[in-house]
Amino acid sequence: MAIGYLKMQARTAHDAVPLSGIHVRVMDAWGNTLYILSTDENGETQSVPLETLDKSYSQNQYFSGIPYVSYNVLAQASGFNSLYVSDIPIYDGQTAVLPLNLMPMQEPQRNPTQTEISVGRPAVASHEMRSQEGETMEPRVLRQVVIPNPITVHLGSPGSSAQNVQVSFPDYVKNVASSEIYPTWPSAALTANIYAIITFALNRVFTEWYRSKGYHFDITNSTAYDQAFVYGRPIYDSVSNIVDRIFNEYVRRQGQISPYFTSFCNGTTVTCNGLSQWGTVTLANQGLSPIQILRSYYPNDIEIVQTNAVTGILSSYPGTPLRMGSTGLDVQTIQTYLNRIRRNYPAIPAIDDTPGVFRDSTQAAVTKFQSIFNLTPDGIVGKATWYKISSLYAAVTRLAELDSEGTSLGIGTVPPGTVLRQGSTGPDVITLQYLLDIISQYYPGIPSPAQDGIFGSGTLQAVTAFQRLMGLTPDGIVGPLTWKSLYDTYHGIGQNIPQPGPDTGTLQYVVRAGDSLWLIARKYGTTVDAIKNLNGLTSDMLNIGQILKIPAAGSPSYIEYTVQSGDTLWLLARRYNTTVDAIKRTSGITSDRLNIGQVLRIPL
Repeated sequence: MAIGYLKMQARTAHDAVPLSGIHVRVMDAWGNTLYILSTDENGETQSVPLETLDKSYSQNQYFSGIPYVSYNVLAQASGFNSLYVSDIPIYDGQTAVLPLNLMPMQEPQRNPTQTEISVGRPAVASHEMRSQEGETMEPRVLRQVVIPNPITVHLGSPGSSAQNVQVSFPDYVKNVASSEIYPTWPSAALTANIYAIITFALNRVFTEWYRSKGYHFDITNSTAYDQAFVYGRPIYDSVSNIVDRIFNEYVRRQGQISPYFTSFCNGTTVTCNGLSQWGTVTLANQGLSPIQILRSYYPNDIEIVQTNAVTGILSSYPGTPLRMGSTGLDVQTIQTYLNRIRRNYPAIPAIDDTPGVFRDSTQAAVTKFQSIFNLTPDGIVGKATWYKISSLYAAVTRLAELDSEGTSLGIGTVPPGTVLRQGSTGPDVITLQYLLDIISQYYPGIPSPAQDGIFGSGTLQAVTAFQRLMGLTPDGIVGPLTWKSLYDTYHGIGQNIPQPGPDTGTLQYVVRAGDSLWLIARKYGTTVDAIKNLNGLTSDMLNIGQILKIPAAGSPSYIEYTVQSGDTLWLLARRYNTTVDAIKRTSGITSDRLNIGQVLRIPL
């Protein structure tokens, strides 16, 4: 038997919040438990080996059996609904990374429900006919090709009432490639197929194929119309590495701008006018390059180009990788982003290099970030690393903004008594939009509406998506039942999602050549014993590259907080993971009554 690997990652809010302590059980097809694991501070488990079939079976188009072994995973945690993922394909030599998209329980919910996902065989092994239709000619109005980040995927055929989910574009492409083909194929075959997948999706977006027909999504997961996508499925490392390198590159005809309509099918049980998935394997084995493979199925004048226009990204990739010795504003941007991200991911060491200078601590932080997010851990900020850092920074700062907005709105515990519908305006609509916005961070099926106080079409879409997800009548009217469910969901998030706080009074230091505990202690105004105790060291010996936790000298044991409208001691205690008594004791107050503008000391 051959060996493949499986690793789980539990994160939420677009990866902004890692979920530690998730209990994970890995089972075989007969329900026998093989591993019991727990997620760490980065929300991930160790990688575990699993038996499977030799990769030669998944590389042979004439093999009629299932060329892998399937496994099942059950994920559970206090405060979260359970997740059961079945029929997970494990391939020879491949590491499958399974996202655990756990949903927080609602405030009054006593027993968890269980979401079930079945992964199953890839589309290349299916006999389902494809009837893909799309634009192959250049649209009359030319515009720039932009990477949609996120892309909205409809989990069903176009006219069905299935839910939509929003995912980052690179993650979408990785999911589709893992759902369409075998990850054991030759690199040139995988790359050619991934170019076709990327270009197919960008054609749908560029031509507004579905949105121009009145749909509120970019693409479906129906293989009859589009390409396979299984929300919550594992991604394979061979696929992930290629997508990270080419996710913003696409196929077009020379002299045109629009992405070519790259239709495809498996080429064996189903034939079509486009690319043959199994045919790419034959051509790759003959030594053809990805572009040569693509030109075997599409016009000879096609070319591969790239676009650096990505929506949802705060800073565009500078075009040149950042590495040891790089200097300038782009380096300072990455340093700023990483130092903020490490509040949510404390395993990332702090950067103490001169701002704008890429030295040892910047490289260490980049390398750790890359290892956490399944990027090549080379310490170089290339295209994939830049966009992941930028998108994650946007996610963590957005959560902080929403937390601040909730404080200023004074959400409280009692829902408004008004009934809202399309056309409504006013403060209660702003409250509704805020609740939907923050819930959308943790429930991918709910779109985020604009917070403008006007109940328009965007808010209607969000309300009906929420109602459908919660088992309510999806009429778009916000009455008592919908208000209660919104508040229960919102408070459930507050109670069960770990809230990243301010710096904890420690920083992380990467040991360099010539360092000693005495020199480091002197540099940071602490003692050798304090460093040794914090790190559990029994010896004074250090190794280059070793990461130490350093107690920050004079770090206060509290933060100062200015009371705003709607604040209560109970809400503040919950937000900062402390108690009412602790806040009162640290602040030197005896009453529960607060005044706007009052300064409190919140214990860390």
